[in-house]
Amino acid sequence: MTSPAGPSGSGGASGQERVKLLAVTACPTGIAHTYMAAEKLQQAAERLGIDMKVETQGSIGAENVLTDNDVRQADGIIIAADKEVDRERFIGKRVLSVGVADGIHKPEELIARVRTAPVQEGTAAAAGSGGGGKERSLAYKALMNGVSYMIPFVVVGGLLIAIALALGGHATETGYAVTPGTFWDHIFQIGALGFTLMIPILSGYIAYAIGDRPALVPGMIGGFIANTGSLYDSKAGAGFIGAIVTGFLAGFLVLWIKKVKVPKVVQPIMPIIVIPIIATTALGLFFIYVIGKPISWIFENLTSWLSGMTGTSAILLGALLGLMIAFDMGGPVNKTAFLFGTGLIASGNYAVMGMCAAAIPVMPLGQGLATVLRRKLYSDQERDTGMAALFMGMFGISEGAIPFAAARPAIVIPANMLGGAVAGAIAGVAGVGDHVPHGGPVVAALGAISGWVWFLIAIAAGTVVTALTTNALIELKARKQNGGAAVSGGAALAPEPALAGVGAGIGAGIGAGAGTAVRTAPAGVAPAAADGKAEVLSGYLTEQTVKTELAADGKEAAIREMAAMLATTGNVRDTEELVRVALAREAQGTTGLGESIAIPHAKTDAVSRPTVGFARSTEGIEWGALDGTKAQLVFMISVPEAAAGDEHLRILALLSRKLMDADFRARLQSAPDEAAILDVLREIR
Repeated sequence: MTSPAGPSGSGGASGQERVKLLAVTACPTGIAHTYMAAEKLQQAAERLGIDMKVETQGSIGAENVLTDNDVRQADGIIIAADKEVDRERFIGKRVLSVGVADGIHKPEELIARVRTAPVQEGTAAAAGSGGGGKERSLAYKALMNGVSYMIPFVVVGGLLIAIALALGGHATETGYAVTPGTFWDHIFQIGALGFTLMIPILSGYIAYAIGDRPALVPGMIGGFIANTGSLYDSKAGAGFIGAIVTGFLAGFLVLWIKKVKVPKVVQPIMPIIVIPIIATTALGLFFIYVIGKPISWIFENLTSWLSGMTGTSAILLGALLGLMIAFDMGGPVNKTAFLFGTGLIASGNYAVMGMCAAAIPVMPLGQGLATVLRRKLYSDQERDTGMAALFMGMFGISEGAIPFAAARPAIVIPANMLGGAVAGAIAGVAGVGDHVPHGGPVVAALGAISGWVWFLIAIAAGTVVTALTTNALIELKARKQNGGAAVSGGAALAPEPALAGVGAGIGAGIGAGAGTAVRTAPAGVAPAAADGKAEVLSGYLTEQTVKTELAADGKEAAIREMAAMLATTGNVRDTEELVRVALAREAQGTTGLGESIAIPHAKTDAVSRPTVGFARSTEGIEWGALDGTKAQLVFMISVPEAAAGDEHLRILALLSRKLMDADFRARLQSAPDEAAILDVLREIR
């Protein structure tokens, strides 16, 4: 068996056993990044002459699962994940843990670093990061873990409630309801169970990600307590914000209890009896007697304060109620505003409920619209959740926005509140009245709204404000993380960036042939062409290798067409061999990168020097991109084997950075001819 810490597995050199590495990739939604990181790691390992097996923990479950035998023979394990991954099976092995983005962008660097990573010790929950990479914090991973498990409950519960209300509901004095005992009432109750469970699920799986299985029970029960206001004399539970609090409290409480030294005779029952009982009891009592009482007090005083504002400006009151409705989507602040409006209906004051009703659907409608307006900023799962949120918003189910708020609270909650305030203020100044304690467009459809035109205008305005603000804040955050580069959701889908200097470290620790450092051009400097204009990609891409429109309508035909174009330069010795190698690379994993971009490439001596071609396809070509977009901008890279470790990566790096710019891609698509296309491409530095 190979020692995890020893150098005996150094592969790549003649006569020595090949290095055997394992990897696990996972992202919160388990869709694009999970599989992209796996592909990048496998490609890097193949280039370096290393055996690697990658387990993907995607949305459809774990695939290519690592066996006990795999782990025994491994020289190291790379965990590229933004959610918690069980590490107990890797105890005694070198483990490097980083974020999933590093798996996509720095595969060679990770392969070099894993050989000196610390040996995994203790339990998975208590383990460190294993190497000081850019690993997501434990708090972030825990939150994402809870959100990923909560989303199906929100979607199923919300859609069933919406369907029941749509097909079997009617307006009553107590709200929009379904007749008890009917078929649609049973559908409604099933959906309500989903909503009842989603808060404990969120709390429980946050706790599980921190404290492992012993934390699951206290986390779930703590979440249920947080959401049951009657346990601490509150008219409304603490909602999803309370669930996040109890999840973290339960997780870290369990971690603390685990550190307590106990007799060996007690150790076997600690995780299944002692820890869950102690943690659940302590957390439950703490929330009821310490946290719950202030929540109840705040709730009562907010209600009294709002009662004193009924004579103030309708704009101010509407904006305030909209802010409160949007803040926690069913939590105590939301319920305070809602119950305040509901209580005034009986006295004949319908305007306050009108303000609340206009704000209620803004959050799910706004978040759903955001995913429609800028699809590239969101994963497939987020887009699906966005469509469900749109449907829920039509029926006034504000909880449809909770998955977005839980995943990005610093972005989504302020955007929601701004949109809610706009909707509430417009409804207030327009004198909108709601005669039933419910919100959303469905109430207007049933005739319960006076001033329904302004009611719908208020909802539409708040929705648009929420959507635009959310996307703007997401882009702003992405720009800061990417050093100011324009981001259109494609940053994670771009090719791997330059890895300058990484090759030398790899060669020293892993094997021959990997020691060439990546060469990058000096910043802001491009070679000059004979005509005085800057060359494109060191002269590898010329007007001769640019085509404004591909005739091909399929991937293989497009590769053949582009290979024939490259052959016109005289740099291609064997066109068929170039095509064969490019197609073989496609068989390993698509080079469709999303954002309507594809970069097929081949490393083969069928070409005498690096040559790059670019072509457009107006209709788009199905390339198997993870985001489902067809390739409209196609770059083909061909390099000799001798340049594979240097120029190949440099070209990919230069292209990746520039193609992240949505404006650059738009200008490439709209350039009228080859010369104009080259002018745009000269911006690549």
